[in-house]
Amino acid sequence: MSLRRISLGLFASLVLACGSDPPKSGEPTTAREKQRREAAAAGETSTTGGKWGGWRYTGDRDECFFVVGRRCFKTEAAACAAARCGKVKCVTTGGGPASVSCAR
Repeated sequence: MSLRRISLGLFASLVLACGSDPPKSGEPTTAREKQRREAAAAGETSTTGGKWGGWRYTGDRDECFFVVGRRCFKTEAAACAAARCGKVKCVTTGGGPASVSCAR
């Protein structure tokens, strides 16, 4: 009987020792919290809050025909210059406003 208790005690201590470490104090614990932190780091959130308080275009928003990142441009040439594609071809996709990127 004592051999059974010893083996049961060793098994219980082994099971308790295999638990994972608690998360560090600075790490997010949920995916939603991680996404919120990444958006804040990228500058995509607003401190004013509200339903429409998030990401916004910058630049000339009245005539926003082409977008590179979050910046608006009137002409495709200006948007391609801002994309800095170099020797790679500049590609526009979509519309209202069209996204500008470098071809891969």
